[in-house]
Amino acid sequence: MSLVYRRVVEVPVNPPFPLGQVVATPAALKLVPPEVLLQWLHRHQTGDWGAVGPEDWAANDRALTDGDRLLSSYLTEGGIKVWIITEWDRSATTVLLPEEY
Repeated sequence: MSLVYRRVVEVPVNPPFPLGQVVATPAALKLVPPEVLLQWLHRHQTGDWGAVGPEDWAANDRALTDGDRLLSSYLTEGGIKVWIITEWDRSATTVLLPEEY
């Protein structure tokens, strides 16, 4: 008898914006386990911008209606900052390290 494990991904029912094509840099993929990456993408898509400052948080909230780019920032367990950026036209979302921007 073999067991099958399935990862459940919670997808927002009516997300405030589409992610478009999701891509990640090799450095980000090396640092962030897939299950954490999926959690961060969910948080990003539902308006939890993570560890951004109040000005960036407000800019993201405005961008939901103005159509500007969206930036979230999350920290790995080791304290390394990782960004998630959704383009202004919502065509793509990129996971990367700040120094790769």
